[in-house]
Amino acid sequence: MPFGITTREATAGTVTGTVYTLADPVGGATAEVWPALGFNCVRWSVRAPSGGVGPVFYTASDWETNPVPTRSGHPILFPFPNRLKHGRFAFEGKSYQLPLNESSGKHAIHGFTPKSAWRVVGVTAGDDAAEITGEFRISTDRPDVLACWPGDLILSVTYRLTVSALEVRCRVRNPGPGNVPFGLGYHPYFCLPSLSGEPVGGMVIKAPAASLWVAEDGLATGEQIPTPAGVDFTVPRPVGDAVLDTLYGDLPAGTTLRATLSHPRATERVTVTADAAFRELLLFTPAHRRAVAVEPYTCTSDAPNLSARGVDAGLRVLASGAEFAATVRYSVETA
Repeated sequence: MPFGITTREATAGTVTGTVYTLADPVGGATAEVWPALGFNCVRWSVRAPSGGVGPVFYTASDWETNPVPTRSGHPILFPFPNRLKHGRFAFEGKSYQLPLNESSGKHAIHGFTPKSAWRVVGVTAGDDAAEITGEFRISTDRPDVLACWPGDLILSVTYRLTVSALEVRCRVRNPGPGNVPFGLGYHPYFCLPSLSGEPVGGMVIKAPAASLWVAEDGLATGEQIPTPAGVDFTVPRPVGDAVLDTLYGDLPAGTTLRATLSHPRATERVTVTADAAFRELLLFTPAHRRAVAVEPYTCTSDAPNLSARGVDAGLRVLASGAEFAATVRYSVETA
């Protein structure tokens, strides 16, 4: 029986929209996408090797009443991930001020996409997979912030669900005129299907990152240091009592394994692979400690300001008419 896609109207908080569910009716894999709330894949479940179907993405229990877009599922962060210092930066001689939407009220955070409605531009389903593509254009979907950024950008994201994996393909286009900078990040919250709700302390992370970006107030300072022993996951180790909000760099070149998440009692592990364009990796343990966020970024936090200082922070600049494309893949494998 082939994969299928169904839709329903649903409300989360004050937002009502069409929810798309991609499903494998035989294997039990499902992915639930909310275009009206940042094109977030709020739920993704698969069948674990032990036999039962369980979640891979953590979803807050109050999603339907308090749908904070960056606390569940797979938030998409664009045109910059994480924080931008005081919401200010300069590009090609012009200064820009963004809304200070970080919880402290001091900084901008996570770009324009997580709380914005996206447009669905394609759905397909076949014998091996189901796909949905959403599009976000600054000038169309958030015209109120167009003056806050050096130019217009179009971001397309495709979720491709298979029996045991979720692939995320992106495409960024600059419709012109002029050069436009950007960064992209994903903020997936992971749990293990056979141990749903398990406290994060027993989770084992492997993340092959050789350095750490020093941060102050959640912002990269531009200094990189060798990864300290207490947060070094180059060799698999449990999270334990560590409180992580840690940005790593110097990931191995090429398309490579970025991270794995496992547990001594789990029958499966989650793996994250990414194109080389995703050159930074942030590990985050939320306060509830029921999930681990393993976040591939194309740049550091505060990348526009660091780049202006000559730091190689990963900020990308698209010329008029230029495009960027990259892929991240999450998979569930037998441990």
